[in-house]
Amino acid sequence: MTSDTSLAASPMNNSSLLKGKHAVVFGAGGSIGAAVAKAFAAEGAEVFLAGRTKSKVDQVASQIVAADGKSHAAAIDTLDDSAVNQYIDGIVRQVGKIDIVIDLTGPAAKEYGNGTNAVDLPVEEFMVPLQAMMKSRFITARSAARIMVKQNTGVIIFVTGSPARPHVPGATAIGAAFAAMENLTANLAFEVSPSGVRVVCVRTVANVDSRSIQDTAELAAGQLHIAKEQVLEKIAQGNWLRVAATVQDTANAAVLIASDRARMLTGTVVNASAGAALD
Repeated sequence: MTSDTSLAASPMNNSSLLKGKHAVVFGAGGSIGAAVAKAFAAEGAEVFLAGRTKSKVDQVASQIVAADGKSHAAAIDTLDDSAVNQYIDGIVRQVGKIDIVIDLTGPAAKEYGNGTNAVDLPVEEFMVPLQAMMKSRFITARSAARIMVKQNTGVIIFVTGSPARPHVPGATAIGAAFAAMENLTANLAFEVSPSGVRVVCVRTVANVDSRSIQDTAELAAGQLHIAKEQVLEKIAQGNWLRVAATVQDTANAAVLIASDRARMLTGTVVNASAGAALD
């Protein structure tokens, strides 16, 4: 994985897949959100970064600017409908349009009992991803869709993981939320795509360098009395390619989906799970 230091030193705008586009990244202070934001900027997009913790978002924005990218940072709670609408409307007033919106916010793995079998999972923990992630996704996607329908253009991107299709134990809560997101993808696309708005979901496999997988691996290592590295290796061996997926892999998929090269994709799930979760 490329370090933050080398990312900051690498020149942005060395490609043009997203040149001239304005992208909004919610959850940009997280591991996957930061990778997506940097990838969008590297492909020429002007990125608007939002997150709950301003200092984390500022750090990502600074790295993008240092690499000759265009970036703006804001502290936004995606569970606050009014705040999200005001933020999106403000961007439109500032630059005229929004082309890409992606929401990568989410709770820590320990908050929803990741790794705990359903029969042992408290109801409160099961509901965490649904109450937090689904509410957030609906608020941000609806806000974006309202603008994009008027523009007759734009793409809304959802990101799920392989537990959207059951294939590992202990992923009941997050798997239910992922499946709901994939259903929202199709339903929203059915309504807005006739107006030129694409809605696409990318289903990833566990990104071993993401916060949630690192936390899950640490928990599993303690339960199994093995090294965390062994858990991460087992995770990597769980897909058909037998390679460890990273946040950069998810970012690369998001770039492609956001670009005009994917202009005929809408209402669908792009399965990037390396065979771990087949339809």
